[in-house]
Amino acid sequence: MTDPTSADAPRKAAPEDRASTGPFDESEANPVRPYIDLGGIKILPREGLNLRLEVEEQTKRIVAVGLDYAGSTLQVQPFAAPRSVGLWEETREQIRQQIRQQGGRVEEREGPLGPELLAEVPVVAGPDSTAGKRLARFVGVDGPRWFLRGVIGGAATSDVAAAADIEDLFRSIVVVRGGSPMPPRDLIPLRMPATPGVA
Repeated sequence: MTDPTSADAPRKAAPEDRASTGPFDESEANPVRPYIDLGGIKILPREGLNLRLEVEEQTKRIVAVGLDYAGSTLQVQPFAAPRSVGLWEETREQIRQQIRQQGGRVEEREGPLGPELLAEVPVVAGPDSTAGKRLARFVGVDGPRWFLRGVIGGAATSDVAAAADIEDLFRSIVVVRGGSPMPPRDLIPLRMPATPGVA
């Protein structure tokens, strides 16, 4: 365990303007905007946005939120984090190792949200499809006492305009950390929205 006060503790990775342009902490969000409340995160509805909740089979708990928008996909997960230490640096290393173990390729680059990973992930062939590779961008932002991770797929992995749309969507997310103590790296609980008609 790294001492958060030491010089080699992982710094928080976030855009310098995060507090004003997102992703937002609950304390920074505009209180009058009509967010879809999913517990650990709030999503700002927009035209053409489809929302999916990803549920773990055994536990039936919601483990991620999938957003389909403008020909791209964005999967997001909010995690508890220490106040002074960032998680994105360590998380990137874990993702790199996982992708290489699967036989994929991964490169780190500086993106609009800070350091990100661009990965070529092998896709296992189904009965009616051929095996291939899928491009994915892994993005992450360290906020106050939380870390928001995103996986971007579809057009936004290679098309600049589509990427800007998805980055804007990621930045509009509000993370609701809550006041209860949680171990770092624990998923902040997500829940079904109360809004009728949202699947």
